[in-house]
Amino acid sequence: MSEPEHTPDGHHVVINGRKWRATDPLIPDERRSELQSILMAWRREVKRTKGARAARDGVQAAKVALGERGIPWWEQTEEERRARWETPVPRPGVG
Repeated sequence: MSEPEHTPDGHHVVINGRKWRATDPLIPDERRSELQSILMAWRREVKRTKGARAARDGVQAAKVALGERGIPWWEQTEEERRARWETPVPRPGVG
């Protein structure tokens, strides 16, 4: 799978002509991979539970940790960014 097109400022990716907020590029690869895995698990849970509130909240938490929602990562200090991605995000069925 090829890398999506980014806007010139790097803040967004363009997929099928639509802009989406890009993942925070400062997130260490291991943590980004972990958060993406958690996000996909929550997305499966949304489908399984037909959109239950708890599952949608899990998606939201993972996307905020990745910097794709919430305060834009380019408007945060490095300390704020690190605190955001280091905040624990539970997996479905776990605490």
